[in-house]
Amino acid sequence: MTTQPLKRLALLAALALTLTGCVQTVSLRPAEFAVDPLCAQVMVDAPSDVAELPIRETNAQGTLAWGSPAAVLLRCGVPEPDPTATLPCYEVGGVFWLVDDAGSPNYVYTTYGRSPATEVILNRDLVAPAPALLDVSRAVAATTATSSCTEVADTLE
Repeated sequence: MTTQPLKRLALLAALALTLTGCVQTVSLRPAEFAVDPLCAQVMVDAPSDVAELPIRETNAQGTLAWGSPAAVLLRCGVPEPDPTATLPCYEVGGVFWLVDDAGSPNYVYTTYGRSPATEVILNRDLVAPAPALLDVSRAVAATTATSSCTEVADTLE
């Protein structure tokens, strides 16, 4: 009789650990070229904290996430963007970033002139872009620079 409550307790503890583990993993879709060896280098070089947010486990190759809730998402190996006159370009840490604010407060920053390209999605309600992109740019610098923006915005908003 006393083993039944212990079994239930053990089962509940195992279930709690399983559910906790699932909550910790951020579900992301890998980018088209996530298997590029330079993406692997970006993952290795990535900081454990971005803008003072701790790294989180993700479920897809070439992806990273920081914060709880996840405020910074990274996918390496996205298609390289074409030149654009509509998206502003910023230089942060020697890396050029195009910014798309159409999904505000989630802003999409995509490297320009880097192969493979990297996409970073920032929730601007939770994290400031300048420190987050500076931290991420150090890892993204492992990718190959192929070109640069011709017009660079003055201040990262």
